[in-house]
Amino acid sequence: MSGTNYLTGAEAMVHMLNAHGVKHMFGLCGDTTLPFYDALAQMDHGIEHILTRDERHAAYMADGYARVTGKPGVCEGPSGGGATYILPGVIEANESSVPILAITSDVATTSRGKYPLTELDQEALFRPLSKWNASLDDATRLPAMVRAAFRAMTTGTPGATHLALPFDTQKAQVDEAEIWADARHQTYPAERAAPDQAAIETAADILAGASSAVAICGGGPVLSGATDALHNLAALLDMPVATTVSGQGSIAERDALALGVVGSNGGVPATRSVVDAADVVLFIGCRAGSVTTERWRSPTRDVTVIHIDSDPMVIGANYQTEVAICADARLALEALVNTLGERGDLPAQGGAAKAKTAWDAKLAAYAPLAASREAPIRPEAVMASLMDILDDDAIVVADPGTPCPYFSAHYRWQKPGRHFITNRAHGALGYALGAAMGAHVGRPSVKTLAVMGDGSFGFACGEFETMVRHNMPITSIVFSNAVFGWIKAGQDAGFGQRYYNVDFNRTDHAAVASAFGVKSWTVKDPDDLRRVLKEAIEHDGPTLVDIHSQPLHEAAAPVSEWVA
Repeated sequence: MSGTNYLTGAEAMVHMLNAHGVKHMFGLCGDTTLPFYDALAQMDHGIEHILTRDERHAAYMADGYARVTGKPGVCEGPSGGGATYILPGVIEANESSVPILAITSDVATTSRGKYPLTELDQEALFRPLSKWNASLDDATRLPAMVRAAFRAMTTGTPGATHLALPFDTQKAQVDEAEIWADARHQTYPAERAAPDQAAIETAADILAGASSAVAICGGGPVLSGATDALHNLAALLDMPVATTVSGQGSIAERDALALGVVGSNGGVPATRSVVDAADVVLFIGCRAGSVTTERWRSPTRDVTVIHIDSDPMVIGANYQTEVAICADARLALEALVNTLGERGDLPAQGGAAKAKTAWDAKLAAYAPLAASREAPIRPEAVMASLMDILDDDAIVVADPGTPCPYFSAHYRWQKPGRHFITNRAHGALGYALGAAMGAHVGRPSVKTLAVMGDGSFGFACGEFETMVRHNMPITSIVFSNAVFGWIKAGQDAGFGQRYYNVDFNRTDHAAVASAFGVKSWTVKDPDDLRRVLKEAIEHDGPTLVDIHSQPLHEAAAPVSEWVA
């Protein structure tokens, strides 16, 4: 048709990303991606592409980026092995309600079934593990499918999406007139669902009549920006607020009503007792899963439950629920505040006193361990040093092994919002380094830490080259104890100390990082710990501190299944 302007599919993809406000993309090149890379090389698009050393970390970077920016993260990789490598990060983001778009190039549609190199049914592979996915077999549908991906990522419960981009689609024609985007889908959550007012009224009646209500917050309040509304509701009811590991940041932990983390990973008897004594539990953006509830034992089964979540399948899955509020967390909490505020004076529930009692008990057990000068170095001493050194705005990204329970139990976050990131959906080792890099790209004005065990270091150390190439001033901390510590602690507590295949040789992590160009230290003496951490954190480039630390099976880790 005369007057119609056409782009190649690869050019159209770049334009569509640009139209959705994408400023950063993480990925790794491959044969099937050549047209897409050629378009990125030639076009004026304003997107910084960060070359990673493997596709898994590209997805983790997109995940960390999305968590701190409120915008979808974008990663890309080639066909075959690239698609399978990027998948772990897609699964983690999707199960954590974090919006990332994974673009994987693919063999030409005309080659399918002819045994071309790297052929893989990508759409089938990603279908059960992403919120939405498609193969762009028809170039004319490319703009609509990209819009659908951003719409799926950002609306309802956020999640991960995937687009397969075949080689011939990248070269085919796309009508330039189809290149447009809906600005509402550049950030998340978009098109928030408001709560049913009848459910709000019923929940308000129950909360106003409670004598010992407690809120348990998952990741939802932080994802939805509900921290102010949560604080206002808690203050109105004098109600203590607990969080899951992923929910840290829902409330500042110096807030008088902050109870801290509950559950088997970071919870302690003092916080558990507050939950067990509750007559009403308000779950907010929380799946009430096995870790949060100590395998569905805390809270008890006879408690009255009110559940707020954007996903209707979460509500009532594990606890009989008196009031279901399927809505955006911020809108639901604001509605509760408005409804309760109209009722005048509400009876105080003693929430601040309960929270203080719990923290006093927790700190009494923690303080002597934090002050210890024992070697190997106690993880509690690391927490104490970091709380003295780090600014309130710092971001800590922790792998799920040794670091996670200590940060969850003992590090007190001074401000609400996204300051702590960990991969609690599936707990794969090797997450922290990539996610910290994505978080730094998304929020470069604050200090970012990547904290890992030595098991995780082995999964991720290739990305130190990426960190150095981009001169990211991230400080990495390694708890070095030459063991897959979480598993050994489980063998210690539950399997008669029959240790099998969990120990490995100690690596000189500082030497490895130094070989990549990272300024590095090894700390064995507890008296050197604070000085070295301060020097590393204040350095203006990539740093690493390798800490010879106490292994989990010998420690006082706040993990209830080991304690029990």
